[in-house]
Amino acid sequence: LDQVTDPQNIGAIFRSAAAFGVCGLIMQDRHAPPLQGVLVKTAAGAADMVPFARVTNLSRALERLNEAGYVSVGLAGEGESNLHDLLAQQDWGAGLKKLVLVLGSEGDGLRRLVAEHCDHLARIPMPGGFESLNVSHAASIALYEACARN
Repeated sequence: LDQVTDPQNIGAIFRSAAAFGVCGLIMQDRHAPPLQGVLVKTAAGAADMVPFARVTNLSRALERLNEAGYVSVGLAGEGESNLHDLLAQQDWGAGLKKLVLVLGSEGDGLRRLVAEHCDHLARIPMPGGFESLNVSHAASIALYEACARN
């Protein structure tokens, strides 16, 4: 999570992560709320089920994950392909254990340097004409899309 600050959004992302069997959640140390209060209440127990890490530099974390064989997909409205097509083209069925989804902040989305460290940028197609989704909803859709390939 790239500077996602709203505790309710993070709590909802924890819930989706638990529902889809995500192996872990990474958020920045700075600009992220503590795992308490509204966040934990919104997570409804999922914060205890999904391992998480706080990192100082998300770009460096993405570099390390890449070195370990992970492929990162940043969600961005300006992504060159839609998420569904990208996952289908890459044929990431069994290899999804090595997939990292990167989501940006509620207002600004992915920061430039974080986006540059993603292997791919993808968008969720929205034919209704609206430009963006709430980050927790985008996370749920992306996780469903990724997990539907298993």
